[in-house]
Amino acid sequence: MVSEPDTGQWVLLCYRLPREPSTPRITVWRKLKRLGVAQLSDGLVTLPADARTREQLEWIAEEIIQSGGEASTWLAHPTSADQERTLARRMADARAGEYAAVTAEAATAAAGSDRERRRTGERLRTGERLRAELRRIARRDYFPPPQREAAQAAVRALLEADPDEESTAEAAGQVQP
Repeated sequence: MVSEPDTGQWVLLCYRLPREPSTPRITVWRKLKRLGVAQLSDGLVTLPADARTREQLEWIAEEIIQSGGEASTWLAHPTSADQERTLARRMADARAGEYAAVTAEAATAAAGSDRERRRTGERLRTGERLRAELRRIARRDYFPPPQREAAQAAVRALLEADPDEESTAEAAGQVQP
C-alpha cells in the first residue's frame, strides 16, 4: 500500500482553450487571477483544496467547456513537503506585493498636504476603497504574508485619522516629522 505524502490536498485545473475568439481565454484568465491560483505550467493551475476552491475551479472548467475548450479538475498531493512550501511561498509572495501596494497607497493618502488632509471625505473614500481592496485580496490569500497586517494597519489608520486633530497639532508644533 502506498502511503499519502505528508502534504495537503490541492485542486488542479487542467485546461485548453482555442486561440480565437480570445474573449473566453481572457475571461478565464481574469477569473483565475481573482481566485489567486498558482500557475504550474501553461494550462495548469492549482489552489489549496477545500469545498470553495474546488467548486470555483469546477465552475471555471464548465465555462471553458461551454466556450469550446477542454478542462478537467483533479485533486492531488505534492510529492514532497518542500514542493508544497515552494508553491505556498510563491502564492504568499504574490499577495505580499498586493498588500505592499495597498500600504503604499494608504501612506500616500495619509501623508497628503494639510489642505488635502482637511478633505476628510476624500480620505474616507480612499480608505473605504482600500478596505474593499483588502477584502478582495484576502479572498485569494491562502498563505498570509507579514505584509497583510501592515496593510490592514495602514488602512485602519487612514480611516481613523482625524484631520482636525492633525491640523491643530501641526499648528501647535506637536507633530514630529
